[in-house]
Amino acid sequence: MIPQFNLTSVRKRFGERVVLDVERLLLWSGRLYILTGPNGSGKSTLLSILAFLTKPDHGDLLFSGELVTWAADELSLLRKRVTLLHQFPYLFDGTVFGNVAYGLKVRGIRSEALRRSVDDSLELVGLNGFDERNVGQLSGGETRRVALARALVLNPDILLLDEPLANVDKESADLLERLIAFLPSNGTTVVMSTHDPHQGERLKGEVIRLLDGRVNGIGNYNDKEAQICPPMKMHAI
Repeated sequence: MIPQFNLTSVRKRFGERVVLDVERLLLWSGRLYILTGPNGSGKSTLLSILAFLTKPDHGDLLFSGELVTWAADELSLLRKRVTLLHQFPYLFDGTVFGNVAYGLKVRGIRSEALRRSVDDSLELVGLNGFDERNVGQLSGGETRRVALARALVLNPDILLLDEPLANVDKESADLLERLIAFLPSNGTTVVMSTHDPHQGERLKGEVIRLLDGRVNGIGNYNDKEAQICPPMKMHAI
């Protein structure tokens, strides 16, 4: 079996400071990984590299067994398979529907298929009936849920989440935790960062601890029997 990501001697500097120094890290398809560690430990930098947005200064990154060369045409294809959701996601002015539908329209999806996919994604994040709501009327938790729906509607192979549950209300946090925990059983690889030391255990994920840019430990909380969210209705696009 070939790992989805294989990092070997991957290092990244910002100025004179080494912000990431990973000797070896394997990430497998269809699993949930929780990145923990203090501020400055390299979590966001690692997510950016996995999203093919930041090129390491040194080392090799293999994706599905193929060496990533960081050529423009290659990156264009790889980025269609990965979605990174930032800690403070930006929503476009206008309606919830317009935000969630944006990526589908860029890919040429129109008409009934677009409507069905948007409705399914909003249902997943508990925002049924919000399609015509203006984004300026949303709470912080609702904004985070719309941003996640916009990511999920594209059916990415890999979903990268940077502190997705930070500073959201309890209702949104509970719903998003259940959804994130279920996604790997639907075939999506999830890598998320968090400051919550107990989140890995709650979500039954594999915890990767970072300290000063290095992998400082890996713990496995995966429970194959756990299903804490009902099956999703996602239409292929």
